[in-house]
Amino acid sequence: MTVPPGGHGPPVLAADFRSQPEDFLVEELAGFEPAGQGEHLLLTIQKRGMNTVHAARRIAQWAGIPEMGVGYAGMKDRHAITRQRFSVHLPKRIAPDLALLQDESLQVLEHAWHNRKLPRGALRGNRFELVLRQVRGDRAAIDQRLASIAAGGIPNYFGGQRFGRDGDNVESARRMFAGQRVRREQRSIYLSAARSEMFNAVLAARVAAGDWAQGREGEVWMLEGSQSVFGPEPASATLAERAARLDIHATGPLWGRGELRSTGSARSLELATLEPFEDLRQGLEAAGLKQERRALRVRVATLAWQWPAADQLALRFELPPGAYATGLLAELGEVRDAHAGA
Repeated sequence: MTVPPGGHGPPVLAADFRSQPEDFLVEELAGFEPAGQGEHLLLTIQKRGMNTVHAARRIAQWAGIPEMGVGYAGMKDRHAITRQRFSVHLPKRIAPDLALLQDESLQVLEHAWHNRKLPRGALRGNRFELVLRQVRGDRAAIDQRLASIAAGGIPNYFGGQRFGRDGDNVESARRMFAGQRVRREQRSIYLSAARSEMFNAVLAARVAAGDWAQGREGEVWMLEGSQSVFGPEPASATLAERAARLDIHATGPLWGRGELRSTGSARSLELATLEPFEDLRQGLEAAGLKQERRALRVRVATLAWQWPAADQLALRFELPPGAYATGLLAELGEVRDAHAGA
């Protein structure tokens, strides 16, 4: 998988990441308050060294229910300390002893009853606390880069997780489109990887053109903090001003059936960039996916940082659903992940 170009210039640091689980803390920001009634027990769990699927399986075993009775809003990494919600379907509203679920790798922080299963995407975003070690680079330049990110956001690339452990999900998608049979869960993963590859290509082209954050003629825009889109719109000073204060973001295509929504130079760039992906375009259309849009930029909220030691950088920030902490690290420089591909 090709490393996409950064939106803020050349690297300003090199560092090590995830040398230990405590270097990566991820906390879901809840999208709603528990109803206080119903037959679904909401558990806020803190996990160490455990991914979401494994935790859901363990919760199902504790509750004595099928795994499909456990819900969660998003997937969380194994090599981290993570806090997230799970829902457990208990029609008789009788929960086993919580102490039987807990150990040093999994603790229940909160629990409450709710009236429905926790659906995917039911979160406001994620809060991250990261520690980079063995940091090499000019401290003033690093501080300036972080200030630029806080003011202007980062390119909203799909992260490497989308493309598989060895980055081969896109080629697997091509084989699937050529007729290879795959399991249902694999099909969803491969379709997502194909879409993500094409979106990243368009975003990389916009970064190279220098207008990923500003927009261009015929742009389709997305409102900050929502999935609402409007346009295409002719370029104007009003739109440029709204983009500069991160009120709106230019978008790129998530490919599928239907007419490409952008017009003008935005459309021309998208079509030219995606011309080499004709096989993926046809495959996604044949699979029944519909044209959608994704913001080219993501706002990094509440970004703060400090230097616990001369060679350590601690970061704290929030991102909306679907955005990746690795996207921020990529804008800083060459960060060696001790668990890359694991």
